[in-house]
Amino acid sequence: MHRVLMIVFSIVLMTGSAFAMDMKPGKGVTLQPARATWNTGFFQEALVRRGLTELGFTVKKPRDLQNPIFYKSVALGDVDYWVNGWFPNHDSQLPKGFYDKATTIGYVVKAGGLQGYLVSKKEVDKFNIKSLDDFKRPEVKKAFDKNGDGKADLTACPPGWGCENVIAHHMKVYGLAGDINPVKASYEAGMAAALGAYKSGEPVFFYTWAPNWTIFKLKPGKDVMWINVPKIIPKESQKPAADRMTVSGIEGAVSDPVKLGFVVSDIRTVANKKFLVNNPAAAKFLEEFTLPLSVINEQNTRMNEGEKSDKDIAKHVDEWIAAHQDTWNGWLDAARKAAM
Repeated sequence: MHRVLMIVFSIVLMTGSAFAMDMKPGKGVTLQPARATWNTGFFQEALVRRGLTELGFTVKKPRDLQNPIFYKSVALGDVDYWVNGWFPNHDSQLPKGFYDKATTIGYVVKAGGLQGYLVSKKEVDKFNIKSLDDFKRPEVKKAFDKNGDGKADLTACPPGWGCENVIAHHMKVYGLAGDINPVKASYEAGMAAALGAYKSGEPVFFYTWAPNWTIFKLKPGKDVMWINVPKIIPKESQKPAADRMTVSGIEGAVSDPVKLGFVVSDIRTVANKKFLVNNPAAAKFLEEFTLPLSVINEQNTRMNEGEKSDKDIAKHVDEWIAAHQDTWNGWLDAARKAAM
């Protein structure tokens, strides 16, 4: 009799465990996500939306919002979350009292929001290029002078982009106006030309950010190298985060740490606090969700090459989950356990 009871008890435990792992803790709850206006974040949003849907939540189509509007909306509870927070870059865009109503959770990519200057590795090695200061040397300028004006040509940012102002600041404070010519045409066209030049064996010198297709096509450490600014001289707006303009552990940098001259951000999920408290399964999934920067760069490359519709992105999500099923199931299991 005792043995029979033990067997029955074991079956109940196993059944209960299986049920718990298969349950839909979000059933009956509708979520309203938001999404940033830059498409390098669309894949991450789609992955999270898929995960929350598998947990039983009804997840609406995301609202594409400008940063300041999102941060006001999530604090008010008009939207529940997004996965496109860049901190500390977005700190200045938070409304007063923001952290009373909303918070950051998890790390989509820790130190993933990189910006800086890259140079073809062949020329880095040939000329021993370590920083922007090396472009004051005549032989370096000549190697990167595309139009014969005596200056090294830099594929830079179009007018109106935030990075345009930082690059202009660098040209001024490091005394580089007579040595470097920031080319401000269309960035996509400029980088397509740089990629073509690299494939033809020519030197390349460009600004970029991550996540981005650029550093999937031109891989740091193999094709190109991140270089330093001569020293950290922040703009007024950068001063509160000046300690994050130098970073260690960056693959393909000419030094460790490397002085990028731009604030390095963590890419994080941002969510309404009440939403997190009321939905522990969603909170746990958002906490667990993280991706290697290389995965995002690769997916962004596919988008840049034409696979950018919602259907294409959903296909990318399917493929990533199929290739990382253990990781995916681990996030879902942790979320389900959190709801028990």
